[in-house]
Amino acid sequence: MKVMAEKTYVAHGSPAFDLSDEELDVLFSEALSKAIADTNDSAPVIILPPDITRFHSRAGYLTGIAARELSGRLGTILPALGTHMAMTAAEIDRMFPGVPSNKFLVHDWRNDVVTLGRIEETWLEKATEGKIKYDWPVQVNKLLINGGFSMAISPGQVVPHEVIGMANHTKNIFVGTGGKEAIDKSHFMGASYGMERMMGRIDTPVRALFDEGFKRFGNQLPPILFALTVVGPRSDSEAAGTGKPRGSLAVRGLYIGFGRECFTKAATLAQQVNVDILNEPIKKAVVYLEPEEFRTTWLGNKAVYRTRMAMADGGELLILAPGLERFGEDMGVDKLIRKFGYRPSKVILQKLEREKEIAENLSVAAHLIHGSSEERFTVRYCPGPGVSRTEIESVGYEWGSLDEAAARYDVKKLPMGWNTMPDGERLFFVPNPALGLWAEKRRFYGDA
Repeated sequence: MKVMAEKTYVAHGSPAFDLSDEELDVLFSEALSKAIADTNDSAPVIILPPDITRFHSRAGYLTGIAARELSGRLGTILPALGTHMAMTAAEIDRMFPGVPSNKFLVHDWRNDVVTLGRIEETWLEKATEGKIKYDWPVQVNKLLINGGFSMAISPGQVVPHEVIGMANHTKNIFVGTGGKEAIDKSHFMGASYGMERMMGRIDTPVRALFDEGFKRFGNQLPPILFALTVVGPRSDSEAAGTGKPRGSLAVRGLYIGFGRECFTKAATLAQQVNVDILNEPIKKAVVYLEPEEFRTTWLGNKAVYRTRMAMADGGELLILAPGLERFGEDMGVDKLIRKFGYRPSKVILQKLEREKEIAENLSVAAHLIHGSSEERFTVRYCPGPGVSRTEIESVGYEWGSLDEAAARYDVKKLPMGWNTMPDGERLFFVPNPALGLWAEKRRFYGDA
């Protein structure tokens, strides 16, 4: 494969920016034209967008622009599902309007992968300060190797992430199109090193692992053009000035290029836009999970991950989850979550030593650790009719009535952040946990 030199075509961003669709179109189409010329290859192009769970990333819009500009050279669109369930036709239409549906294929993380090489055990052990002692396979969907593509386009949003610190870039390749062993081991690596040590940070052991995999074996892949957004909520005054509703989202930055520089710049802006450092802990948090985006706790537990460093000991995290249908995106994963539950890390680590099922599914073990409050605060799920009280309580959470919670906390009226109810109750409201990270200052900076 042709190896492209580090090159950034667009680095346009600021916490005050509110990029319009027209600006995104001009910036991306011009950058894409330059990248195509630089690759100097007329073979088809593959696009690797995120799925519906990253709807707000604007990656769907960028994919539409790429499909238009590529025209007859558009080969395949392979949503980077990772472990997520395949997108439905309705979800594809919603996220990628006007893009030919016959171009979409489904990534199968259990069967559709090839291994490019392996990073040795000693490398991982050193990177994690001795927490991990196994090697790691660099895996991708087989289409990236044998599809004959001249280039891959990887659009997506850079935002705080519980496994790697900041989402996207090579994570979209090695997890989004990766295989079971790679996902299992990288997720458990992050959990073992410590989620709180990584969330909101640009350089972490897991990021370094993916960078190393790309450095050693990326020459086996087509050149990958990254198109990265930074998205954040508009303030009330900004929304009023644009005619947009309160809490609407603005694109604060767009970064496009080959190599890592575009990611580093996007992540630096995301730290300013998407990390909310609080001067005091939250005793009562209310988090809303949009039903079209969050149908499982595998995804919905961002409500736990992204607020955990902000929660006070003895506090309560109340999660309104009207669209909840089950626990795992993958039915095999769902079964394991039901069996082992969201228990403190010491319990999960003990089970790893005794239970083969969980030992062979390390990404599930990592997820269960991430989803635990470590007995510091209460997690109370308020699901819709798709999941029962018995099911919620069986995995280690408290249950709450969605009707009662929704009546008391009107998510259409509560502004994001601190609120005081008429009866004096003080709470912190998060309308979508996927869009940021909330942390008490002393926990984020390591003084807790």
